[in-house]
Amino acid sequence: MTIAPDHADRDALRYQSMRDIVEQMQESVPGKLEITTEGIVHDMMSPGGPHELTAARVSRRLEKVMPDGILAHTGTPDVEDPNIGVLRHPDVILIAEADMEVEGAFDPRTLIAAIEVVSRSNPDNDWVGKMRDYPLLGIPVYVIFDPRAGDGAVLSDIHRTPSGPRYATRKDFVYGEDVTIGDWTISTDNLPRYPAGR
Repeated sequence: MTIAPDHADRDALRYQSMRDIVEQMQESVPGKLEITTEGIVHDMMSPGGPHELTAARVSRRLEKVMPDGILAHTGTPDVEDPNIGVLRHPDVILIAEADMEVEGAFDPRTLIAAIEVVSRSNPDNDWVGKMRDYPLLGIPVYVIFDPRAGDGAVLSDIHRTPSGPRYATRKDFVYGEDVTIGDWTISTDNLPRYPAGR
Protein backbone atom coordinates (compact mmCIF):
# COMPACT_ATOMS: atom_id res chain seq x y z
CA MET A 1 0.00 0.00 0.00
CA THR A 2 1.29 3.48 -0.90
CA ILE A 3 0.49 6.44 1.27
CA ALA A 4 0.65 9.72 -0.63
CA PRO A 5 2.08 12.66 1.28
CA ASP A 6 -0.48 15.26 2.28
CA HIS A 7 -0.45 18.79 0.85
CA ALA A 8 1.58 20.24 3.75
CA ASP A 9 4.23 17.53 3.42
CA ARG A 10 4.50 18.11 -0.34
CA ASP A 11 4.87 21.86 0.23
CA ALA A 12 7.57 21.29 2.86
CA LEU A 13 9.48 18.93 0.53
CA ARG A 14 9.16 21.40 -2.36
CA TYR A 15 10.44 24.25 -0.22
CA GLN A 16 13.36 22.22 1.13
CA SER A 17 14.31 21.22 -2.42
CA MET A 18 14.32 24.88 -3.49
CA ARG A 19 16.27 25.82 -0.35
CA ASP A 20 18.91 23.19 -1.20
CA ILE A 21 19.18 24.52 -4.78
CA VAL A 22 19.61 28.11 -3.56
CA GLU A 23 22.32 27.10 -1.08
CA GLN A 24 24.21 25.10 -3.73
CA MET A 25 24.00 27.75 -6.45
CA GLN A 26 24.26 31.08 -4.61
CA GLU A 27 28.06 31.20 -4.59
CA SER A 28 28.39 30.33 -8.28
CA VAL A 29 25.81 32.63 -9.88
CA PRO A 30 25.85 36.42 -10.13
CA GLY A 31 23.16 38.38 -8.35
CA LYS A 32 20.80 37.11 -5.68
CA LEU A 33 18.58 34.05 -5.32
CA GLU A 34 15.41 34.16 -3.22
CA ILE A 35 12.45 31.84 -2.71
CA THR A 36 8.95 33.24 -3.11
CA THR A 37 5.49 31.75 -2.98
CA GLU A 38 5.83 31.32 -6.75
CA GLY A 39 9.29 29.67 -6.81
CA ILE A 40 12.93 30.75 -7.05
CA VAL A 41 13.62 34.32 -8.14
CA HIS A 42 17.02 35.19 -9.61
CA ASP A 43 17.95 38.86 -9.72
CA MET A 44 20.60 38.48 -12.42
CA MET A 45 22.61 41.63 -11.81
CA SER A 46 24.79 42.19 -8.81
CA PRO A 47 23.72 45.49 -7.22
CA GLY A 48 25.65 48.46 -8.60
CA GLY A 49 26.82 51.73 -7.11
CA PRO A 50 23.52 53.68 -6.91
CA HIS A 51 21.75 50.67 -5.41
CA GLU A 52 24.38 50.04 -2.75
CA LEU A 53 24.87 53.74 -2.00
CA THR A 54 21.13 54.19 -1.48
CA ALA A 55 21.01 51.27 0.95
CA ALA A 56 24.06 52.59 2.83
CA ARG A 57 22.75 56.16 3.10
CA VAL A 58 19.29 55.06 4.20
CA SER A 59 20.83 52.74 6.80
CA ARG A 60 23.17 55.42 8.13
CA ARG A 61 20.42 58.06 8.32
CA LEU A 62 18.11 55.70 10.20
CA GLU A 63 20.80 54.69 12.70
CA LYS A 64 21.36 58.37 13.53
CA VAL A 65 17.74 58.77 14.68
CA MET A 66 16.95 55.33 16.14
CA PRO A 67 17.67 54.42 19.77
CA ASP A 68 20.52 52.17 20.83
CA GLY A 69 19.62 48.52 20.50
CA ILE A 70 17.91 48.87 17.11
CA LEU A 71 19.91 48.50 13.91
CA ALA A 72 19.36 49.36 10.26
CA HIS A 73 21.15 46.21 9.12
CA THR A 74 22.40 45.80 5.53
CA GLY A 75 24.17 42.44 5.73
CA THR A 76 23.19 38.80 5.84
CA PRO A 77 21.41 36.56 6.76
CA ASP A 78 18.10 36.25 4.99
CA VAL A 79 14.63 36.39 6.51
CA GLU A 80 12.78 33.11 6.19
CA ASP A 81 9.56 31.35 7.08
CA PRO A 82 9.77 27.70 5.95
CA ASN A 83 6.14 27.16 6.95
CA ILE A 84 4.94 29.43 4.17
CA GLY A 85 7.87 28.68 1.86
CA VAL A 86 9.48 32.12 1.57
CA LEU A 87 13.12 33.17 1.88
CA ARG A 88 13.93 36.81 1.13
CA HIS A 89 16.98 39.05 1.48
CA PRO A 90 15.93 42.67 2.13
CA ASP A 91 18.47 45.38 1.31
CA VAL A 92 18.01 46.93 4.79
CA ILE A 93 16.14 45.62 7.80
CA LEU A 94 15.22 47.42 10.99
CA ILE A 95 15.64 44.94 13.81
CA ALA A 96 16.47 44.86 17.51
CA GLU A 97 19.97 43.60 18.25
CA ALA A 98 18.51 40.98 20.58
CA ASP A 99 16.51 39.50 17.68
CA MET A 100 19.73 39.04 15.70
CA GLU A 101 21.18 36.64 18.26
CA VAL A 102 20.05 33.56 16.34
CA GLU A 103 21.68 30.99 14.11
CA GLY A 104 20.63 31.00 10.47
CA ALA A 105 17.94 33.18 8.94
CA PHE A 106 16.14 35.87 10.91
CA ASP A 107 12.50 35.37 11.89
CA PRO A 108 10.66 37.89 9.68
CA ARG A 109 8.14 38.57 12.45
CA THR A 110 10.90 40.17 14.53
CA LEU A 111 11.56 42.85 11.89
CA ILE A 112 10.38 46.39 12.50
CA ALA A 113 10.62 47.14 8.77
CA ALA A 114 12.09 45.83 5.52
CA ILE A 115 13.57 48.28 3.03
CA GLU A 116 14.28 47.56 -0.63
CA VAL A 117 16.14 49.54 -3.25
CA VAL A 118 14.58 48.70 -6.59
CA SER A 119 16.82 46.69 -8.89
CA ARG A 120 17.24 47.89 -12.46
CA SER A 121 17.26 44.31 -13.72
CA ASN A 122 14.11 43.08 -11.96
CA PRO A 123 11.93 45.91 -10.56
CA ASP A 124 8.84 43.67 -10.32
CA ASN A 125 10.62 41.64 -7.65
CA ASP A 126 10.40 44.68 -5.33
CA TRP A 127 7.16 46.30 -6.55
CA VAL A 128 5.12 43.10 -6.99
CA GLY A 129 6.71 40.00 -5.46
CA LYS A 130 7.94 41.49 -2.21
CA MET A 131 4.80 43.61 -1.86
CA ARG A 132 2.98 40.25 -1.83
CA ASP A 133 5.46 38.27 0.29
CA TYR A 134 6.34 40.75 3.04
CA PRO A 135 2.84 41.04 4.53
CA LEU A 136 2.58 37.25 4.27
CA LEU A 137 5.78 37.07 6.35
CA GLY A 138 4.28 39.46 8.92
CA ILE A 139 6.73 42.33 8.28
CA PRO A 140 4.74 45.35 9.52
CA VAL A 141 6.37 48.05 7.35
CA TYR A 142 7.80 47.71 3.84
CA VAL A 143 9.62 50.65 2.23
CA ILE A 144 10.63 50.87 -1.42
CA PHE A 145 13.24 53.31 -2.75
CA ASP A 146 13.28 53.45 -6.55
CA PRO A 147 16.41 55.04 -8.08
CA ARG A 148 14.90 54.71 -11.56
CA ALA A 149 12.33 57.47 -10.99
CA GLY A 150 13.60 58.98 -7.73
CA ASP A 151 10.54 58.03 -5.74
CA GLY A 152 9.19 55.31 -3.49
CA ALA A 153 6.49 54.16 -1.11
CA VAL A 154 5.96 53.20 2.53
CA LEU A 155 3.52 50.32 3.00
CA SER A 156 2.00 49.37 6.35
CA ASP A 157 -1.12 48.16 8.19
CA ILE A 158 -1.34 44.50 7.20
CA HIS A 159 -4.90 43.30 6.73
CA ARG A 160 -6.51 40.12 5.43
CA THR A 161 -7.88 39.94 1.90
CA PRO A 162 -9.26 37.04 -0.19
CA SER A 163 -5.79 36.87 -1.81
CA GLY A 164 -4.02 36.73 1.56
CA PRO A 165 -2.46 39.38 3.82
CA ARG A 166 -1.80 42.72 2.12
CA TYR A 167 -0.71 46.20 3.16
CA ALA A 168 -3.70 48.51 3.59
CA THR A 169 -1.82 51.83 3.72
CA ARG A 170 0.52 53.21 1.08
CA LYS A 171 2.28 56.57 1.33
CA ASP A 172 4.17 57.58 -1.79
CA PHE A 173 7.14 59.95 -1.69
CA VAL A 174 9.58 61.56 -4.09
CA TYR A 175 13.28 62.01 -3.45
CA GLY A 176 13.89 65.25 -1.59
CA GLU A 177 10.95 64.74 0.79
CA ASP A 178 11.25 63.42 4.32
CA VAL A 179 10.01 59.85 4.77
CA THR A 180 8.77 58.22 7.98
CA ILE A 181 9.70 54.58 8.52
CA GLY A 182 8.13 53.15 11.66
CA ASP A 183 8.71 55.78 14.36
CA TRP A 184 11.60 57.54 12.62
CA THR A 185 11.79 60.20 9.93
CA ILE A 186 14.75 60.66 7.59
CA SER A 187 15.59 62.84 4.61
CA THR A 188 15.66 61.44 1.09
CA ASP A 189 17.89 64.28 -0.15
CA ASN A 190 20.95 63.32 -2.19
CA LEU A 191 19.96 59.72 -2.84
CA PRO A 192 21.51 58.56 -6.13
CA ARG A 193 19.54 57.85 -9.29
CA TYR A 194 20.29 55.28 -11.95
CA PRO A 195 21.89 56.81 -15.05
CA ALA A 196 19.41 57.34 -17.89
CA GLY A 197 19.46 55.11 -20.92
CA ARG A 198 21.31 52.13 -19.50
